[in-house]
Amino acid sequence: MGTLEKNNLIIKRGDSLFKRSPLPPGERTDSTGRAVSNVILLSIQDDEYNMLRPHLEPVDLPQYDILHEPGEKIDFTYFPNEGMTSVVALSRDGRTVEVGIVGKEGMIGMSIVIGLQREVFRTIMQMPGSGLRVRIESFQALLPCAPSLRAELTRFALMHGMQVAQLAACNRLHEVEQRLARWLLMCQDRVDSASLPLTHEFLAQMLGTGRPSVSLAIGSHEEAGLIQNTRGAIRILNRKSLEESACECYGVIQLFNGGLGLK
Repeated sequence: MGTLEKNNLIIKRGDSLFKRSPLPPGERTDSTGRAVSNVILLSIQDDEYNMLRPHLEPVDLPQYDILHEPGEKIDFTYFPNEGMTSVVALSRDGRTVEVGIVGKEGMIGMSIVIGLQREVFRTIMQMPGSGLRVRIESFQALLPCAPSLRAELTRFALMHGMQVAQLAACNRLHEVEQRLARWLLMCQDRVDSASLPLTHEFLAQMLGTGRPSVSLAIGSHEEAGLIQNTRGAIRILNRKSLEESACECYGVIQLFNGGLGLK
């Protein structure tokens, strides 16, 4: 059992506050018989899942597919099985910065849970995958009858909110090289792969910095033997050393992984 110590605060990584035990991936299937890996759908009560199952529409989620745009009406909520989505804030001059990520641990379209009909941020598939979507009309009709689903969504909203707050601090306080290491680790936590299909340009947009700065940071990590940079992809070679090169924000965010159903 690891610990994270900051000043006089010691938090145990095995603290039960953050633990959760969903069903193993594949224990449930969608309406077409395909295995479900989404943590929220594996965590709700059987009767609620059976009620929701006919409304779960399988969908491929290709890289860079935009699921929601700020100000636009939300038509679907999404439960990813694989892949990863970036939650991105946009400025009027076209600049972007990532304020959160969502993978198999969560749901995309959380605004609808608190009654908002329109999205605040852009949600874009950063890494390709697949998932299940539900039409908003069906989701809104089912949610009042599904207390365990509401509880799981509340848990996810709390954990995700903590993540967003930590990322805001990280983007303000830490160097690009540290932030890049933290970000690559967070990606790997969600896609369970050492190879991450990412370009320098897209990384720069997500980190809210220039492409030259990202290229320099990638080169530094590659020279140290932590990653391998190929055209359109980055492969993590030494995760332990990459964790050591990341800022303390990754250690804080990692405490939330158990509560999100991640490793």
